[in-house]
Amino acid sequence: MKKIIIFGSIVVALFILLAVVTNMNNKQQAVGNPYGKDTLHPETIKQLDDPIYQNQIVPNQLDEVLHNGGSAFVYFYSPTCSHCKTTSPVVVPLAKEMGINLQLLNLLEFEFGWDQYQIEGTPTIVHFENGAEVSRIEGGFEADVFEQWFNENK
Repeated sequence: MKKIIIFGSIVVALFILLAVVTNMNNKQQAVGNPYGKDTLHPETIKQLDDPIYQNQIVPNQLDEVLHNGGSAFVYFYSPTCSHCKTTSPVVVPLAKEMGINLQLLNLLEFEFGWDQYQIEGTPTIVHFENGAEVSRIEGGFEADVFEQWFNENK
């Protein structure tokens, strides 16, 4: 009985140690991230150095743009969304080629954004003009559909 208690204690201690090390590693990798957060979801960490996911905007920055009557194209996505994983490599370079400043808002890190911006699914691109939404496209499409939408909303 004594051996079982000792063995169980060792297993519990190992799990606690693993959790502490994982948390410290997450904090270390999150240092200087564009989200301004101390810790990030592991899927977000995987995207930190990916060139596709560099033009990030956080909700308070977007709110400031909209409050000041500005304009923006915002791509709402989640690093865990399978449709986003196939759409991002299509739409981000396309927008860049077309001279559109497509800013990305990570809904995994800012979950309140789903309600705040009435996002029903990802991927979603919203075009704001003069501080208000004027158009959106929801879902994953072929490049020509996104190109047409961008041309209609430039």
